Amino acid sequence: MTRLWLFVSLLLVLAVPAHAAEPFDPFDAAGIDPRPGAQLPLDVPFTNDRGESVTLGELLDGRPAVLVPVYFNCPNVCGAQLASLFNLLGAVPFALGEDYVVIAYSFDPRETPADARAERDKLARRWPALANSDAVHLLTGPETASRAVSDALGFRYRWDQAIQEYAHASAIATLSPDGRLVQWLYGLGYQPNDLRLALTDAGEGQVGDFADQLLLLCYHYNPRTGGYDNWVIGALQIGGTGTAAALLGFIGLSLWRERKQREGGDGR
Repeated sequence: MTRLWLFVSLLLVLAVPAHAAEPFDPFDAAGIDPRPGAQLPLDVPFTNDRGESVTLGELLDGRPAVLVPVYFNCPNVCGAQLASLFNLLGAVPFALGEDYVVIAYSFDPRETPADARAERDKLARRWPALANSDAVHLLTGPETASRAVSDALGFRYRWDQAIQEYAHASAIATLSPDGRLVQWLYGLGYQPNDLRLALTDAGEGQVGDFADQLLLLCYHYNPRTGGYDNWVIGALQIGGTGTAAALLGFIGLSLWRERKQREGGDGR
């Protein structure tokens, strides 16, 4: 028995360092914690692609915003994220600069205004009017600034030393005019209608006409998918299913009564 306990104890001792030696995967630490209504720090200093010091509060200037956390030298999804956004902006019936602004900030503190300018130049090759708009802001800044904004958003990212890249999620956020998080749109598959509704929602009644506000009533934001579900269609589907079930029940009851009447007549 003593030898058995010694053997078990040895296995436990050996198991601890083996478990502790398992490599940490930065992608496990990346993601988004939805925090609707979270207030972003509006006074932390960033630098725009012209080398000027700016804050989020100055850039919002009382307007809602599309906010994009990226890093401009990302070899994977960040470029596609910005391209997807700019591809949809032309389909949104709101005026860039008048109704909303676009802000992309880098969470890589090593990046410079030159990196942001290079990204703007790439976007301008396909969308010159949008990319060169004064309402599009590409920002870099110190770790203290990007970390403060990302933490407020619930946007988690981590440097992966093994592949020399950042592990992070792909999404855009909309902000209210006073800098509160309104919605997230996840991935690259959101549609123009999702972006339109997200901006209408963020505009707090100041963006979009009556039809846009009415359309927003017909859709419900789904935080699990990062998109808008058609509440009216869902209600009609549920109502249609209920109507069909009631009709089938009525038909079944009528047939049952008819059969009972026949059986009663045969008995007489």
